[in-house]
Amino acid sequence: MAGKKPSDEISHEQRKKNKEWRQPEEYGDGYSDGLQALTALDLSKCKTVNDLVRGMGTCSFGAREVGEAADVLELMVRDRKCFKVLTLSGAMTIAKMGLVVCDMIDLGMVDAIVSTGALITHGFVETVGGRHFKYKFGTMDDKQLYRKGYNRVYDTLELEKNLDDTEKIIEAVLDGWPKEKELYSSELNRRLGEYLAKNASGRGILKSAYQKGVPVYIPAFTDSEMALDVGTYRRRQILRGEAPLKYNPYYDLEDYTERVLKSERMGIFTIGGGVPRNWAQQVGPYLDIIESRIGQGGGFRRFHYAVRICPEPAHWGGLSGCTYSEGVSWGKFVPESEGGRQVEVLEDATVAWPLVMKAVMERLEKNPVK
Repeated sequence: MAGKKPSDEISHEQRKKNKEWRQPEEYGDGYSDGLQALTALDLSKCKTVNDLVRGMGTCSFGAREVGEAADVLELMVRDRKCFKVLTLSGAMTIAKMGLVVCDMIDLGMVDAIVSTGALITHGFVETVGGRHFKYKFGTMDDKQLYRKGYNRVYDTLELEKNLDDTEKIIEAVLDGWPKEKELYSSELNRRLGEYLAKNASGRGILKSAYQKGVPVYIPAFTDSEMALDVGTYRRRQILRGEAPLKYNPYYDLEDYTERVLKSERMGIFTIGGGVPRNWAQQVGPYLDIIESRIGQGGGFRRFHYAVRICPEPAHWGGLSGCTYSEGVSWGKFVPESEGGRQVEVLEDATVAWPLVMKAVMERLEKNPVK
């Protein structure tokens, strides 16, 4: 053929090798290689949420992530030697997920909580009787909302009056703060939880945490309405000629670190990402460098179980999207090759989280932790 080069031709010997490269008798059937077969989701057989979630676990994509997340959470909860950490970010209490957190606390699924301050503040609003309202796109003007004291969080409204009312409670709690005692988030949250236990009839995150002895840490405390309330309280103290409260975040860091150091295994259940997730996870590297730089007081601790529900992908390079495999390189997680169990659910937490939680709740109801 005109223009055809000798190098373009395939020799008879090469054709023979190509044919022999994969003969039909060499094909695997999946089972012979230990592969796990998938199963079509049969909704007619799903009588409970657990049935649905288990069925989703044998499917693909996001469905499988949800199913596997429930399995790992169950393992974490049933492990009596596991110190279980819940990290929270995003507007989850505004989004009405607060009672899901309460369920996790009340059922013993949580030994410590690390959260944003905003999430705890909006949950506090709800516990003392404040209400949140729907925002209607296309019919409401944000400028008018500001004038009427309606603060918008995507499709939901937080009332400025709610925040003013909670500020009075926080002020009353701070009035009872010992003058010689420095302020730190977990102790403030404990005292607020105590107030709620005595004065609020409904359920709430800080109330449940107080009743179950679960510490609630807010590492980025000053980034919250609660911290602004503390800020105005300190300014009033200064105007009265008093020494203002001093805030020391290292109380939280060291208290959390000591709890982790005493644990045999660790598990983390993360909603979103951000500072709460990273602060909770950095305890491994912190203990590691304490040991290497100081020579005492440190150790080697990594999370054995890990579940993250967050739609943020890894390729943007953001903190909330970093993978657990990335965390392995920092000494934060036990690799799966060494028995670690990690699941990442790239979904809206308000959709995936209730499914995972309800499935595990049904399992625990049927077969309680002993």
